Amino acid sequence: QVQLVESGGGSVQAGGSLRLSCAASGYTYGSNWMGWFRQAAGKEREGVATILFGGSSTRYADSVKGRFTISQDNAKNTVYLQMNTLKPDDTAMYYCAASIGSVRWEGPLGVGSYNYWGQGTQVTVSS
Repeated sequence: QVQLVESGGGSVQAGGSLRLSCAASGYTYGSNWMGWFRQAAGKEREGVATILFGGSSTRYADSVKGRFTISQDNAKNTVYLQMNTLKPDDTAMYYCAASIGSVRWEGPLGVGSYNYWGQGTQVTVSS
């Protein structure tokens, strides 16, 4: 049973920083895509940043390039999202996700590519 547990959300003023963590368990991880998605109120869930766990490939949404950095700690089975220069538009529920044996593939940032999801952590950025 794959479990993904997020932490690190919170409230911050515009221009501030937060770091999200996603601890994964229940699976022997090979090269699988993992990453962060977000869903703002009234909007569809969207890919933010993803990483090929155990590899070096990453993908970022255009809206976060240069501000967010995704990284991994293989020994801890943990993926991080460092978020800098946060903007009010970054306010959303952030979800960790993993694509493990998924039969559907929409690309590394595609929501439909991921078949395991965490519960989410709220990020609120005030102006």
